[in-house]
Parts: sequence; C-alpha cells; structure tokens
Amino acid sequence: MTERFEVALNMPAGRLTTVIDVPTGFIPINAIVPVTRRLGEEAAELEVQHAIEAGLAISCRKGCAACCRMLVPLSVPEAFALRECVEQLPADRRTLLLNRLSETKDRLKHEGLWERLTDVAEASSPVPDEELDPINRAYYALRIPCPYLDNELCSIYEIRPAACRELLVTSPAELCQDLVQNPVIPLPVSMRVSSVMALVWGTLTSSPPRLIPLPMALEWAERHEEEARMTWPGSSLLDQVLDKMWRFLSQEFTNRGWTVGKEPEKEKL
Repeated sequence: MTERFEVALNMPAGRLTTVIDVPTGFIPINAIVPVTRRLGEEAAELEVQHAIEAGLAISCRKGCAACCRMLVPLSVPEAFALRECVEQLPADRRTLLLNRLSETKDRLKHEGLWERLTDVAEASSPVPDEELDPINRAYYALRIPCPYLDNELCSIYEIRPAACRELLVTSPAELCQDLVQNPVIPLPVSMRVSSVMALVWGTLTSSPPRLIPLPMALEWAERHEEEARMTWPGSSLLDQVLDKMWRFLSQEFTNRGWTVGKEPEKEKL
C-alpha cells in the first residue's frame, strides 16, 4: 500500500508542484531513491525552461558522452539501489559489466588512484573539496570511459546517478571534450540530489555524509549489505528528503541574493 502526497517546493527557477506515492510501511533507504531523483529532475526541468526563456539552449544530446569520463559520486542510498539493479540484470549483461568494473579497478590501482578513492568512500568525516579536487582531476586526466557506458550510451540510463542527470551545459558541445581547459557553462543546479541523500543517510544513521566514487559503488554496497537492509517508515523518509532539500534551496536563494521562499509543503491526498 502507498500514501499519496502533493509536494510543493519553491525553487529559484519557479514553483515545483508534484504528486508522490510513498509506501505506507517500513522500507529500505534505496526505495526512496526514485522519488528523490524525480524531484531533482523536475527541479532541473524548471532550470531548463528558465534557460530557454532567456534565449539559451541545452547542448547535451543522446550519444554525447564526453562527461562520462568524469569521476561520478554516489550517495549511499544510490549505491544500494545500483547494486540491487545490477543483481537483477540478465547474467550475460551482468558478467560484461562486472568485467568492465574489474578492468577499471585494475587501471586505477595501476595509477595509484584506487586506494585514494577507497579512502574517500570510507572516510569517517566529510572530505573537503580541496582534497577531492586533485583526485577528480587525476581521474579525469586518465579519460577512463565509465564502466556503465556501452558504445557511448549509458547502459543504466533509467537509474543513472543523480550527478549524471544534473550536468547539463549551455555552452557549445565541442567544448566538453576538455572540461578542465574549456570555459564550459553548466546549467545552475538548485539542489544536488546525491548530497541530499547523503545527508539523509547521515541523519538516519548518525554517520558522516558520504559520497562514493561510482567505480567502487558495487563493492562498497556489498561490504555494507547489512546496512542496506535497515528500514524506516516511508513517509518519514520523504520528510527527511524534503527537509534536506530545503537546506540546499535556502542556501541557493541566499547565493543568488534572493529572498528565501516558503518551506516545502506536503499534503496527503
């Protein structure tokens, strides 16, 4: 059984109003991932429309995978959701994917990056940006295709990480061939969904907000399988998500020099 809620969020690019179905019973954290990503996508669509009205155009198109050489961070709930999805793949696809992940791991070990990524994934406190930036740059310099990429198309597109969904640019597509050297213009992101879910997980488990590098997400989720089985009331998880989203939105309003709007509204239908 599910409960249906109408949720309203005031965003910098407009007001987001949508209907969400949440299980009435106790659910694992990964069950709230699709709902959270959908809220993020609807927020991004408001930014897209705002950009179009300003005369801009989104350059990203199907088959453009230049950004799929970047190091993608996942929240704990996303890592658990990804592992569940991979386990349900047909055996041949799962074997192919696991082989690619193994090859990526070997390459990163050879380059001395795997241990550094493990330290990030298992850190006992949030890793500051000044420590993450050189790791991100070293990873991008290798130009390793995402292990989930198949013929320059995402093989897990429907469940791709929130960070992948949020990277949209209005600058010419050819500039994305070198995201470090070129003046790429990304679309503003009102709230980063991976960070939202990382904060939710941290609050629920009294642990630090944690972001896990995509190449090791399956291994990390397997090591923490017992935590993946923990459950909470569905409506409570939604409340946590909305609370953390509002934190990000409040900061974004402040950053843009605007008056902070109303807190999220949730009404049972």
